[in-house]
Amino acid sequence: MEQKDEGRKFVELEWVCPNCDTRNKGSKKTCESCGAAQPENVKFQRAAAEELVTDEKTLAAAKAGADIHCGFCGTRNPGNAVTCSQCGGDLKEGKARQAGQTLQAAPPPPKAITCGNCGTENPGTAQTCKQCGAPLKRETPPVQPPPPPAPKSAPQKKTNWLILGGIALALVACCVAAIMLFAVPSKSVQGTVVDLQWQTFVPVQEIQAVNYSNQSGSAPSDAYNVSCQTDSREVCEEKTVDQGNGFAEIVKECHTENEQTCDYTLDEWTTIQTYDLSGGDNNPVYDTPSLTGDQRLGSTSETLTVVFSVPDGQKNYSPASVSEFQQFEMGSVWTLKMNAMGGVMSVER
Repeated sequence: MEQKDEGRKFVELEWVCPNCDTRNKGSKKTCESCGAAQPENVKFQRAAAEELVTDEKTLAAAKAGADIHCGFCGTRNPGNAVTCSQCGGDLKEGKARQAGQTLQAAPPPPKAITCGNCGTENPGTAQTCKQCGAPLKRETPPVQPPPPPAPKSAPQKKTNWLILGGIALALVACCVAAIMLFAVPSKSVQGTVVDLQWQTFVPVQEIQAVNYSNQSGSAPSDAYNVSCQTDSREVCEEKTVDQGNGFAEIVKECHTENEQTCDYTLDEWTTIQTYDLSGGDNNPVYDTPSLTGDQRLGSTSETLTVVFSVPDGQKNYSPASVSEFQQFEMGSVWTLKMNAMGGVMSVER
């Protein structure tokens, strides 16, 4: 147990003074800028630049548990204190700070912070001015505010809106053009049936052993030659947990994920041969192959084509069903509805 405690890792947090917006280290009980006491309900935040606590005294403070605010004077005391450091009151009447929350990473700091006291430019992660030592106020809030509206006279903003509007209009125009070209009839022409073509397909199936390898999950109940294996992997995640005392503990949480994969064999109906016939009339015929006792016919299919003679050449049309195909007769005249690309969309007598 002692060794486990020694291996614990902590980082110091920050809190922002609600009185002057100055960033302070989590261990500071009063604001370094205005001197205001750290409020009881202030929220600790992660620092932009985090370093593991290595100092033994600071580590002891981090491990002490959530701070206790005195029930008599409100002073902040360490979690292992018994009496208030300010008024000597019994801390059993005090209120422990909230702890245990997982804290999100701090937002990216600004590139630089200008000291309000001496005007020196400091790195964005600095808390005090490198020139005069004054506390630096937080300039980047956790949530970025929306950018201020551009002046009405600024031509650049107007140009951007015009560009965006132009892109949107261009996209709409492309969609409309595609619909007009392919989905909307643009003209009708008279066509005479000059050719009919069909081809039918009849698959013959029989039960065959099909092997499956490395399939996720369990094998089907009717599978055989089953061989399964379970692969385990450890998935770990580090969380930064608020200790309620200005510090956070880096906690590594791990869990094991198991995945089972199986090899197995299934007896399945498999197409072993497909018989096809073709013809040039409007009455498709399907082959009737002889079957053995362990065979069956699969689902039949067909390709159907009607060739029309139109004023500018020939057009092909594919009926959606055999019953529709059988309506076409050689020499019959139909009205073809064409799209802008010259494709036949529909036909009617």
